[in-house]
Amino acid sequence: MLYCSYIYLPKGKNENSEVKKTMKAVISVTGKDGVGIVAKVSAKCAECGANIIDISQTVLNGYFAMIMIAEIDGINKEFGDFVDYMAEAGKESGLQINTMHENIFNSMHKI
Repeated sequence: MLYCSYIYLPKGKNENSEVKKTMKAVISVTGKDGVGIVAKVSAKCAECGANIIDISQTVLNGYFAMIMIAEIDGINKEFGDFVDYMAEAGKESGLQINTMHENIFNSMHKI
């Protein structure tokens, strides 16, 4: 399935606007804290062509928690394969990595 969110960009000074489709994923990472977690996850995203546009991370009592928003328009895998690739990368590093399409994430959190 293909899901899209829309960003409206003004076109010059006139009233017309252009619609640019961008697809995003929400990537959450949890596990024991250690050196290089952000670098490892970022590198895996880059290998797939995902562009990280926002990131927040913290360490709570030795546990690492991070959430990232990545543009996935340019990924070089099917989205399902990207999800599996990120999960496997997490297992190799002792982390739990969950990747969800932004539209699914938003739907889950609507009242």
